[in-house]
Amino acid sequence: MKNGIYLVATPIGNIGDISLRALEVLKNAEIIACEDTRVTKKLLSLLQIPQKEKIFVALHDHNENIMAQKIIDEAKDKIVVYMSDAGSPLISDPGYKLAKSARKNNVYITTIPGACAAICALQISGLPSNAFMFCGFIPNKDKARIDFLSKNKDVDATLIFYERADRLLKTLETMAKIFNNREIAVAREITKLHEECINGSSQQLIEHFSVNLPKGEIAVMVAPPAEEPHPADYSRELFEELQKNNLKAAVKNIVEKYKLNRNEVYKKALELKDNG
Repeated sequence: MKNGIYLVATPIGNIGDISLRALEVLKNAEIIACEDTRVTKKLLSLLQIPQKEKIFVALHDHNENIMAQKIIDEAKDKIVVYMSDAGSPLISDPGYKLAKSARKNNVYITTIPGACAAICALQISGLPSNAFMFCGFIPNKDKARIDFLSKNKDVDATLIFYERADRLLKTLETMAKIFNNREIAVAREITKLHEECINGSSQQLIEHFSVNLPKGEIAVMVAPPAEEPHPADYSRELFEELQKNNLKAAVKNIVEKYKLNRNEVYKKALELKDNG
C-alpha cells in the first residue's frame, strides 16, 4: 500500500455499510486523523481493528490550518487515514484544506468511497436526481436562513440541505414563504432502525412534524422549480417589458422566465422596436 493520505468514508448509521477497502486501509494505517478520536476509536473497536500501533490525531474545523501541514509531512513516508465521524470526508465536514495541501505538495491522496447522507437521502426521496445541488447546513439565524434559501431558490435542480432536528420546523416555515408549494422531502435516520422519508408541501410537513417531533440526523430536499409554459406568442409581454426596460433587460427577463432562445427573443424585440 502506498504512503499518502486515504480519505475513508465511514457508515452513517449501519455499521455493515463499511467497505472492504476501508477495512483494509484502516488495518494498515499508521496514523489516523479524525474529527473526534473518541468516536473513531469506538468505531475501530466495533470493527475489531487493533489500535495499539496506531497514532490518532484530531483534525477539525478549529485546528485544520495548523494540523493539515503536519499531517502532510507525515504522509510523505507513512500511510495516513483521514475520516469523519460519519459519512464521506469533506462533505460538510473538515478535510478540504488537508486535501488541497496534499495536491499542492504532490503528496499521494486518494478516496475510499462509501456512505454519504446527501446522496442516500436523494436516492430515497423520489425527487428528480438528474441534476442536484448539495447546499450543506442551513444557517441558524433568521436573516441568514432567509438569504441562504432565497439565493438558491431559482437553481434548476433538486436542492439538498442538512438541518438539525430542533430547527426543522423553523426551516420549513421559512421554506413555505420562499419555495411556495414545491415538493419537499425530509429524510432522517438514514440506514438506521427508524429511517423514514416524508414528502409533501412545506405546510403538510409542518403539520406532520408538529405532531411527530423530529429526531436524529436530517436531510431536507426541495424539488426543482416547475418550468413555466411559455406562450406561443409572447410578443405582447415582450412589448410591455420594452416599455419598462431597455432592450437588453427586456430580452433577458423574457428569456429567463420562459427558458427561450436569446437570439430568437432579441430578434423579436428588434422587430417590435422597429414597428414602434
